[in-house]
Amino acid sequence: MTEPLHVFKERIVAATASATPLQIRGGGTKDWYGQELRGEVLDTRPYSGIVDYEPTELVITARCGTPLSEIDTALAANNQVLAFEPPRFGGASTVGGMVAAGLSGPGRQFSGSVRDFVLGADLMDAQGQILHFGGQVMKNVAGYDVSRLLTGSLGTLGLILQVSLKVLPQPFASSTRVFEVDEANAIRLLNEWGGQPLPVSASAWVNGVLTIRLSGAQAAVDAAQKKLGGTALTNGDDFWRDVREQSHGFFADTAAPLWRLSLPSVAQPLPLAGTQLIEWGGAQRWYRGDASAESIRAALYAG
Repeated sequence: MTEPLHVFKERIVAATASATPLQIRGGGTKDWYGQELRGEVLDTRPYSGIVDYEPTELVITARCGTPLSEIDTALAANNQVLAFEPPRFGGASTVGGMVAAGLSGPGRQFSGSVRDFVLGADLMDAQGQILHFGGQVMKNVAGYDVSRLLTGSLGTLGLILQVSLKVLPQPFASSTRVFEVDEANAIRLLNEWGGQPLPVSASAWVNGVLTIRLSGAQAAVDAAQKKLGGTALTNGDDFWRDVREQSHGFFADTAAPLWRLSLPSVAQPLPLAGTQLIEWGGAQRWYRGDASAESIRAALYAG
C-alpha cells in the first residue's frame, strides 16, 4: 500500500471511529455542487497518475487525484477523447471528482453519460478496506455493477481511488450550424432529427437560436450540412466549451435562481416566465426565473 493510501486509510478509519464526516476533495472545482460541505478535507490529489492506457483497446485507467488536463493530453496524443465531455469548471478538476459528480457535457444524449463509460473502479470503504469492482472491458457480468453506481455518488459510498474509463476516437470532422427558430419549433426539429441517421452530436437552444453540432466522417458531416442547411458558426468549439463550462452568457445573469430540469425530449415548451437554455435534444432544460418550485413542478407535469 502506497503512502497516500496509508494516509487515506488512517483518516477514514479515525473518522469512522469518531463518527465525524470527511470532505473528500480533489481540485475543489465542484464544491458548489450538492449538499453543504461538512467535515475536514481529505485531499485526493496526492494519489495521482495514469496507471494504464491502451489506445488500441480504448481504455484508460487513472487514480482519483489525476488532473483531467493530464487525461486530455494523453488522449489527444492518440486522437481520442472522453466522449461524454465532462465539465471542468477550472483547471484543477480531477478524475475522482468527475466520476463522483457524474456531470456530463453537451454530447451526453448522443454519446452517453459518465456512467456509461465507467468500466471499473477501486473504492476505499468506511473501514479502510479497498474494494475492486468491474474491470477494463465493457462486458463485465460478474457481481453487481457498483463501479457505475459510484457515478454521481458525491463520495457518499466511499473514496473512489481509481477508475477505468472507455474512450472514443476523436471525430474526423465537425461542424456547428445555427438556425433562427422559436422554442416550440426547435424542440420539434430536434426530435425529428433525432429519429434520422444524422451525425448530430450536440444541441442547444437559447434566445431564439438553435445550435447543433455535426460530428463524424467528413462525408456524413457534409451530407448532413447540405440536408439541414443553417448557417455555419466559425467559433463552434468555443460555443460548446462555454455551454459545457457554464460560461455562456445565459449563465452569467445571476439576478434570478437557476434550475436544471430533466424531462422527456418531446415535452412541449414550459409556460414559465423567464429564460431557458435547452440541451440534449430537449431533455435538459436550464431555467432562469422567479417561478416557485410548485409552479415549476406543475409546468413539468403539464408538459
